[in-house]
Amino acid sequence: MASQDEFEAAAKAVNALPKAPSTDQMLELYGLYKQASAGDASGSRPGMLDPKGRAKFDAWAAHKGTSAEAARAAYVALAKKLGA
Repeated sequence: MASQDEFEAAAKAVNALPKAPSTDQMLELYGLYKQASAGDASGSRPGMLDPKGRAKFDAWAAHKGTSAEAARAAYVALAKKLGA
């Protein structure tokens, strides 16, 4: 499992990547980050007129039930895979 410090360092490293990750990778990172920091997705899913918000909500909701520790570990692993 990844510690909170490792998680925060990975988040900073992802923001400093020389080449931006793909859209799918960014959504995966977003979903894991939100799950690790806020828990399960809450609120209503954005409507059809907000495709970006809808994609982000779906990425977060895909990790429903994942513990914060597991989400942090997965985030750190993906960040390392991306070269962060």
